[in-house]
Amino acid sequence: GRGVAAEQRAAEYIAAQGLKLVARNWRCRFGEIDLIAKDGKTLIFIEVRSRSRSGFGGAASSIQRSKQEKLIRTAQVYLQTISPLPPCRFDAICIDGDELVWLIDCIQAD
Repeated sequence: GRGVAAEQRAAEYIAAQGLKLVARNWRCRFGEIDLIAKDGKTLIFIEVRSRSRSGFGGAASSIQRSKQEKLIRTAQVYLQTISPLPPCRFDAICIDGDELVWLIDCIQAD
């Protein structure tokens, strides 16, 4: 599907930016994280969003609060498998048609 192509494009894009891909479609009972990457010591959880046409607000606006909380919970489960805890952040890669936007640190874990 379109989602897979978007994820592949996002994965190639971050690799080109010098990030190291750690996992794709990492799942637990809370949810799924599209891409997990490392930027130096920082672990990055990346949500990939794609829209075939940019309607209202485009792909970025489609990350609801409930989805953000689910991502954060899923990330916390992933982090339980790692010691010591790395610094981490949440990014989103939004693909609207041919346009790709990388939103760094766009979701804040309270």
